[in-house]
Amino acid sequence: MTSNTASKPTDALEARDLISAGNTWEDRLLSLQSDTQSLRDSVIRHLSQTLGRDVGNTSAQYLYKAVALSVRDRLMQRWLATRQTVEVDAPRQTCYLSMEYLMGRALRNAVHNLSLGEELGAALEELGLTLEKIEQLETDAGLGNGGLGRLAACFLDSCASLGLPVTGYGLRYRYGMFRQSIHEGHQIEHPDNWLNEGHIWELERPELSCSVRFGGRVELLTQEDGSVIHRWVDTDDVRAVPFDVPVPGYANGVVNTLRLWSSTATHEFNLSEFNAGGYTEAVSAKNSAENISMVLYPNDSSENGKALRLRQQYFLVSASLQDALRIWLLKNDGFTGFADAYCFQLNDTHPSLAVAELMRLLVDEHELSWDDAWSITTRVMAYTNHTLLPEALECWSLALIGGLLPRPTEIIQEINRRFLRELEEAMPAQLQQHAEMSIISFDEHPVVRMAHLAIVGSFSINGVAALHSRLLQEGLFKNFNTLWPERFNNKTNGVTQRRWLAYCNPLLSNLLDKVLGEQWVSQLEQLEQLAPMAESDTFQSHWNTIRRQNKQALAQLVAERSGVIVSPDMLFDVQVKRMHEYKRQLLCVLHAVHVYLDLLDGREHPPRFVLIAGKAAPGYYMAKSIIKLINNVAEVINNDERVEGKLKLVFLPDYNVSAMEVICPAADLSEQVSTAGKEASGTGNMKFMMNGAVTIGTLDGANVEIREAVGEANFFLFGLTVDQVDECRGNYSPADIIAGDERLSRLFAAFDDGMFDEGEPGLIRNVIDAARSAHDSWLTVADLPAYLDAQMQVEAVWENSAEWTRMSILNTAHSSRFSTDRTMRDYNRDIWRLQPMTLPE
Repeated sequence: MTSNTASKPTDALEARDLISAGNTWEDRLLSLQSDTQSLRDSVIRHLSQTLGRDVGNTSAQYLYKAVALSVRDRLMQRWLATRQTVEVDAPRQTCYLSMEYLMGRALRNAVHNLSLGEELGAALEELGLTLEKIEQLETDAGLGNGGLGRLAACFLDSCASLGLPVTGYGLRYRYGMFRQSIHEGHQIEHPDNWLNEGHIWELERPELSCSVRFGGRVELLTQEDGSVIHRWVDTDDVRAVPFDVPVPGYANGVVNTLRLWSSTATHEFNLSEFNAGGYTEAVSAKNSAENISMVLYPNDSSENGKALRLRQQYFLVSASLQDALRIWLLKNDGFTGFADAYCFQLNDTHPSLAVAELMRLLVDEHELSWDDAWSITTRVMAYTNHTLLPEALECWSLALIGGLLPRPTEIIQEINRRFLRELEEAMPAQLQQHAEMSIISFDEHPVVRMAHLAIVGSFSINGVAALHSRLLQEGLFKNFNTLWPERFNNKTNGVTQRRWLAYCNPLLSNLLDKVLGEQWVSQLEQLEQLAPMAESDTFQSHWNTIRRQNKQALAQLVAERSGVIVSPDMLFDVQVKRMHEYKRQLLCVLHAVHVYLDLLDGREHPPRFVLIAGKAAPGYYMAKSIIKLINNVAEVINNDERVEGKLKLVFLPDYNVSAMEVICPAADLSEQVSTAGKEASGTGNMKFMMNGAVTIGTLDGANVEIREAVGEANFFLFGLTVDQVDECRGNYSPADIIAGDERLSRLFAAFDDGMFDEGEPGLIRNVIDAARSAHDSWLTVADLPAYLDAQMQVEAVWENSAEWTRMSILNTAHSSRFSTDRTMRDYNRDIWRLQPMTLPE
């Protein structure tokens, strides 16, 4: 079942991928050793032969590229062997469809998974370089907004490390997640031109391009036998060009593929228009096509924004499904066995059009009957839901989707017609349920409910935490769960310990190597052996030394980005995540104000550094207002000499994966304070736990399972439960809660008195008044007293250093269930049913 990596490639394409000009195949293999001398020679060779530069006289970016190319060379053999193994030996494979992949930097991750760190570090030292400085030159591949995209990246890492034949499919956005700066407290967005220096890790595969259709019309043709076929004609086609990125597994020789699609015109421009002087018209089609993959998730507040986002989603699923069918038909005549060989995992609602598009391809392009095509579709599609927020479950105007995608819209309507007929048989006369479950709403201006399309067309629907999955089945998708209970299941999220412990926290990783052996990186359950060590004074001393060094690194980053100086002896209180009202960054800043007012009144608190970071969607006014409020409060606190050395508050700009890799190992307290029932899972909570932070949080998302794992005594719990949140909404009176608590009265009075206005009282009052409204969906004031009480418990434990360190060690010790290795094993056991690959050394 394995391929010999040393055998000659089977065709010129593979040889081109692997052999540089001027080298024979055998010479190339000999030059790919991983000892220090070979790596040093490889870097020099790439500088001179590939990049045309001299090692002693070149820019930093060329040095980075030479090092990255040298590492990439060592992935190529494994990448080819993996591809051959999948194509020849894998009886089944999964295609993971996601609109987001927040990959971060690739160099150090590849170095770690190939176990090249020591040898490459030594090679670079001989050249007067350091690996640490070289890796800082890489631009983050920010092809995602937050947790969803980072989760997809973690999934791919674990799939490769477990040897699972999984290919990721996404979009190669020209501009990724925007860069964020802060000007006078306000978020300012800047384009993230992450491809400005090129992307050394990708391979363009133009020979595998395909066309994606938009617009046009559908014509009906009657056949001789009386049957009617639908032809989608007069379309505006866009060319989808794949760019492949390697995803190396950890120390197993497997290199899976992330295939990212870039959009371009089917023709460069209209030459006749150009010759006639119509330059603008000549290039308009090209510009329109390239816009599809230009920017990550455009703002959909306008009709143009909605149309572009819909184009992105269809472009992804159509290109990816065409690719999978192309690969299948290279070896097969027809589609018998296809459903046994493929699974398509839909990462959230965004790729739901895959259900309709696979039907279109099978029925229209490959002439299968509707029943045969539907049988295949419903056996290969699997849907992961990532949200409990109804507004996040995309619904597209039927008029919009019908104009942009006329033939897929016809197919959606036919799927819905047959589904409603099935409902009538299974749930007769229950018209209200039929209306609620219909893929197309019964409104005057109907919309297509994309989550319903995904559910109807999938054999598996999963949530991403135990609580989330229960709430889906009992609430949001209750009717579907009644109809198809066997389709619903839970797959609690995780994070990859390769990046989020071994990679980002090398000091702790080295300690774990010494006390556990090096196998913990792939067998994370070995962390449980740390639990007895939590009581050891000697081990606690080692632990605290490492944590202090990590906190010094974060303090340096904070000073560089904000100019604020913080002491590593302070309690590092951290909340970093996408800015959203339900995540309640406001709670964290209100507590900072409470501590500030206490200090001014002479009440003592342990020195605390509060770090908040995250990006607000450009069109999300309230989230951007909260950023402004945080910065206003920070400006007052950080410039008040009366609290110098006792309290600091910083909003760290331009939060991204690389920043999190510094923040995560240094956090003492992990803030996971969302309104109960709103966070599907969370993964930041897992990263912090894995690195020894103690959580303060509500019973929401994966917090529930984190608390179960670490024990109630090692988790700071506060806030309403899901059931209590529902009960509270009917008679919620924030004014009464504030009036009944002296701390809250003083806190809100400070805002009313203008203490933090900084010249913009209207904006600040808007945020504060929203929290004090009886209609506040997030119940911020309802949970605020309990939150302040829990923070008092935090301070009491923090002042007992040995007790805090014990809790910190136990959090790491009990974090193994939150590895994506476990998550992927669960997906594979219950949904994918893949056979792990074994490749030669």
